[in-house]
Amino acid sequence: MELTQYKDIYVFAEQREGIIQGVTLELLGKARSLADTLGEKVVAILAGYQISSKAQELISAGADKVIVADHIELKDYLTEPYAQTLNQVITEFKPSVLLIGATTIGRDLGPRLSARVKTGLTADCTKLEIAEAGHLLMTRPAFGGNLMATIVCKDHRPQMATVRPGVMKKFETDTTRTGEVILLKVNFDRNKFRVRLIETVKEGKGKIDITEARILISGGRGVGMDGMPKLIELATTLGAEVSASRALVDAGVVTHERQVGQTGKTVRPDLYFACGISGAIQHLAGMEESDFIVAINKDKSAPIFQISDLGIVGDVNKIIPLLNERLKK
Repeated sequence: MELTQYKDIYVFAEQREGIIQGVTLELLGKARSLADTLGEKVVAILAGYQISSKAQELISAGADKVIVADHIELKDYLTEPYAQTLNQVITEFKPSVLLIGATTIGRDLGPRLSARVKTGLTADCTKLEIAEAGHLLMTRPAFGGNLMATIVCKDHRPQMATVRPGVMKKFETDTTRTGEVILLKVNFDRNKFRVRLIETVKEGKGKIDITEARILISGGRGVGMDGMPKLIELATTLGAEVSASRALVDAGVVTHERQVGQTGKTVRPDLYFACGISGAIQHLAGMEESDFIVAINKDKSAPIFQISDLGIVGDVNKIIPLLNERLKK
């Protein structure tokens, strides 16, 4: 394989019901910095139905080019049509790097695609850099989050990675940016379409994804089995979302989708309350980029205080109700 024919940083622009997902904008921001380092371009791949008008949004977010695959077969996400579409893009345009969000869609699409184009895939990355030789350094948690592994794909292209939502910073949107829009005619092999979408049923949770929340109130082991209602009351007062460390998830108090940390989600809210969380490195990796961190813990030596902007030493189950009453007033 002649690697020199492969160039540019490509981003799979995930959209749902025509709405560009936040992880796409984060990936475009990171792709922009990687491409500037290499002197290459950022190319977004936008697949869907009647979504061509969204191309400018991607250009404003950092893309130099947008490849648009607009087809009724791509209206809803199904593995085979989307895999065929991206496979055709890779074959025709030969990207050096392809970044995909580590969402439910990305985690299904990435492995299927990498197998088809016979390249590697580093999953669930939290850091991306360019090495001196020009290779992409892809870093992800390993061994249950106890260490970070950096992986290089030297011999195959594209270099593929799925990236956790909430890890990368978005490019500062510039509506004056201009770019090229390429309309792709996908040659589908419908004989391989084995799955049809019969119905979409949405679960009405009424909750915002914790990676999108501006204020997060997170509970840890110190909150205990019975302390979550107090955190929920405070969240209601502040208009915040509730999350947790792994301890409460393992105890069955909180679902995994609300977990912050290396084995959960990476968050970057404006305000983060760490309640009864000691500050294990696995948890810190998921929230240390928060703009302002308030830590409440009865152990004055807890590691969480080393990264917090404001620390309160005391019993979280006594302090939270007092804080909630004061805020209500």
